[in-house]
Amino acid sequence: MGALPPLSDAQWREVFARYQESPQYQQVNGWMELSQFEAIFFWEYLHRLLGRLVGVVFALPFLYFLVRGRLRGRAAGLTLVAFLLGGAQGLLGWYMVASGLVDVPEVSHYRLAAHLTLAFVTGMYALWLVLELRPAPSPAPPPASGRFRTALGATLGLMLLQIVYGAFMAGTRAGHVSATWPDMNGHYGPGPFFRGDSVLDDLLTSPAAIHWTHRTLAYLLVIAIASCLALAWREGPRVRRAAGVLAGAVLVQLALGVGVVLASVPIWLAVTHQAGAYLLLAVGTWLAWEAGLLPRGVIAPSPEAEAAQREARTGA
Repeated sequence: MGALPPLSDAQWREVFARYQESPQYQQVNGWMELSQFEAIFFWEYLHRLLGRLVGVVFALPFLYFLVRGRLRGRAAGLTLVAFLLGGAQGLLGWYMVASGLVDVPEVSHYRLAAHLTLAFVTGMYALWLVLELRPAPSPAPPPASGRFRTALGATLGLMLLQIVYGAFMAGTRAGHVSATWPDMNGHYGPGPFFRGDSVLDDLLTSPAAIHWTHRTLAYLLVIAIASCLALAWREGPRVRRAAGVLAGAVLVQLALGVGVVLASVPIWLAVTHQAGAYLLLAVGTWLAWEAGLLPRGVIAPSPEAEAAQREARTGA
């Protein structure tokens, strides 16, 4: 419907009438009046508006630096990839929303997970660009040991899987299955939560199994990050510092997750937990760059960056 929201009572009623034709209204929100519809419309509208704003905030400086010749070569190409990732994220968001407009009253939690994961990956790609564009330290630190990088790579993979399951939790409302911790309604093992014909089907579709899996992955992630921290003490100071920040971040994130469960999933706390996941992955990305797991020195420094490096080296 364009960038502008409904601006008159007649426009609001027209949009509301269209919403009343959707399966979400007919199967779930048939009780809803116009005022309640305006409230849920606001969040969807704001989310889309922010997505478009991100594109504008990126595109205008990008074009400016490109035209002025300040951004060129490999740096220009890699930066363009970030813009394309953002555009793909918008298309995937539309694809996600479309899954809830035809036969079912809610979006596919698979598409929700894909939308969230691509958002996180796009953010991490932008963070890698920022790290690459900073003046390189002198002397350049050596990459971490192969053992540490292998452990960190496995940890980041586990982190991405946990992010996917966080989206599954939201998409299936699995957070409401249990409001107890450390047990789940008096149980600890997976037995009571995997009762379907297929374990794989339970892992992907059963709210109870998804909730148990999300908790279990959280514990495994804490152990994996603790292992990385132990290995980091044999590495350089930059790697040790980043690993320490990562260990602190995962404990905060675990506490937020427990709080979401015990408080029965209040929206503000669930959003804080999601933001914590993003920051945790950002710290992991920073550590991966410091350890040499991510490419370093890919973008040739600009004349301005080289001048800044010379000033830093001479103490000017």
